[in-house]
Amino acid sequence: MATDIIIPVYKPDERFKRLLEGLARQTVRPDNIIIMYTRKDEDDHLEPELIELAMTAGNTKVYELNKSDFDHGRTRAEAVEHSKADAFIMMTMDAIPYDEFLVENLIKHLLNPKTGAAYARQMPDKDSSLAERFTRNFNYPEESMRKGKDDIDRLGVKTFFFSNVCAAYKRDVYEKLGGFIKRTIFNEDMIYAHNLVMSGYEICYEADARVIHTHEYSAMQQFHRNFDLAVSQAMHPEVFGDVSSESEGVRYIKKAAEYFRSEGRGYLIIPFIWNCCFKYLGYILGKNYKKLPGWMIRRFAMNKDFFTVPE
Repeated sequence: MATDIIIPVYKPDERFKRLLEGLARQTVRPDNIIIMYTRKDEDDHLEPELIELAMTAGNTKVYELNKSDFDHGRTRAEAVEHSKADAFIMMTMDAIPYDEFLVENLIKHLLNPKTGAAYARQMPDKDSSLAERFTRNFNYPEESMRKGKDDIDRLGVKTFFFSNVCAAYKRDVYEKLGGFIKRTIFNEDMIYAHNLVMSGYEICYEADARVIHTHEYSAMQQFHRNFDLAVSQAMHPEVFGDVSSESEGVRYIKKAAEYFRSEGRGYLIIPFIWNCCFKYLGYILGKNYKKLPGWMIRRFAMNKDFFTVPE
């Protein structure tokens, strides 16, 4: 199965280099690596050394765009138009392959006619905090699973949980469903996953397809991120309107308390809940963003360029 890898890139750091090195070691090599490079300014271009490194993993194509033109959905949709492969894998520039079997373990599921897409397990880095380790394990457990329409009553919003940090798509299904939404502040992956499931396809979570991907967000960063997340949910009630996210948040805190106690560090639940309060506040404000003045929306958003309302 011909497979391309698509990576949006902006201000690449050492993790992007590690990603490219990991792709070069894969047992199943990508046919093409398509890089959507968002420039900081007109003089900014991807370093030739990084392009050369990418070429060791697969034929590399770099497409440049201005920061004002970036959109989570549209930019990825444009990247897919540059691909002719049977399948493509979306990755973020900070998702580092855990081993050489990432691509192989991910795309094998696309041979199943019932499967429309598959996503990888996200692992904490070696220096991740205990809270971040819990979060990765909570959202990306050790057991693989398949999810479809029949699981909505049991899993709720988790049925559509899906991440473009590292995810494989079947090309013919993607085109049949109309691809990614062209304008969204966040959640282009879950919006697509919803369309996939409601069309009768299944999503596969493959725990043996692993990437190292972690973020140590501050309380305010959590606030901004969850504001954007909730804005996307408010913009798409057809996806998120009939399934609850709040109940999943309660379960998240309960499981965190159990985890910290089991590690002998129960006191960590206090700063953890503090961060969760900021996440929840951002979420509530984002869900009600239409009631807020334009200047406040831009102040609260992480992706401020998405909103064209002036200060």
